[in-house]
Amino acid sequence: MASKYQQLAEILRRDHVDGHCGEKLPTEQELSARYQVSRQTVRHALQLLADERLIEKRQGSGSYAIGAAQATRHQITIITSFFDEYIFPTILHDAQSVFSQHGFATSIYATENQVSREREILQNLLANPVDGILVEGSKTALPNPNSDLYQKLLRNNHPIVFLHAAYSNLPDIPCVCDDNYGGGYQLVAYLLERGHRQIAGVFKSDDLQGHERYHGCISALRDRGAEIHDRRFWWYDTEDRAEIVERQNPSLLRRFLSDRLNGATAVVCYNDEIAFYLIRELTAMGRKVPEEVAVVSFDDSYYSQISPVHITSLGHRPNRIGRVAAEHLLRLLQGGGGGSLALPWTLIQRESG
Repeated sequence: MASKYQQLAEILRRDHVDGHCGEKLPTEQELSARYQVSRQTVRHALQLLADERLIEKRQGSGSYAIGAAQATRHQITIITSFFDEYIFPTILHDAQSVFSQHGFATSIYATENQVSREREILQNLLANPVDGILVEGSKTALPNPNSDLYQKLLRNNHPIVFLHAAYSNLPDIPCVCDDNYGGGYQLVAYLLERGHRQIAGVFKSDDLQGHERYHGCISALRDRGAEIHDRRFWWYDTEDRAEIVERQNPSLLRRFLSDRLNGATAVVCYNDEIAFYLIRELTAMGRKVPEEVAVVSFDDSYYSQISPVHITSLGHRPNRIGRVAAEHLLRLLQGGGGGSLALPWTLIQRESG
């Protein structure tokens, strides 16, 4: 039996797509109310129609029905972990703006950082070729089961650029990423200069960025003669993130703070998202930030501003990674060369450390 979002997609195809070329679909809120389903169901149904190239999602404007003629126009696919969480809306907006300025329509897929979903998307792209692919890989720190499909896409002359991290067994595909090793090194150097010698860390285990940021942190501790306490470094994965962020379950963070912080006066966090929830739990436990525990992180996202204590974080000014990655892919499409790029970080100092 078809899932609820697949059933809704069929209804939308009948009511708003077939024979409605160029017309704007109702908003997600209007569709949710009209068909008595959740916004999440509507979102998945619209994405299914976009994947089938029956509608075009335009950033800030909405979704539009498109015909067969429109579907054959210059097309680029963006594959990312999530659509509307954390830093991804900004990245998608920047990339889409660049592609649009050069006459390319974009289709967007989200993997939820699941390799099974990534495989479905890549198989669809092999069956329905596009001009180029900008892709954030899934669980890039782990062995990748989808390298065979990436190799097929390359053999079929599909230009590909990885975003944020590349798979180690696909060295011929360029990657636009952050200088994650340098960023980790920079944050620890900053904390050491401020007198912290007992430094802990929280990093993501299944994405390569977490390993690179950790490597930079412990390298700085080593080079500056500070002691490395292995127990103070805690790892979480995509499923743990869902528990912390989506289900609002603080038990994992509380266990780290109570069992493994062990006298540390500063914590380097994988990103602002985890730093936000860590600071919230520290505050709930009566720990003062930064007086008792300093917290620093990566991304300079909106979390750094809405946190109970504004977060000292690394960001990109003015080089925003979505725009740089899109421009890199366009150069490949135009026949230019280009290896991988690592963008340097800028430290934005705020209250947390």
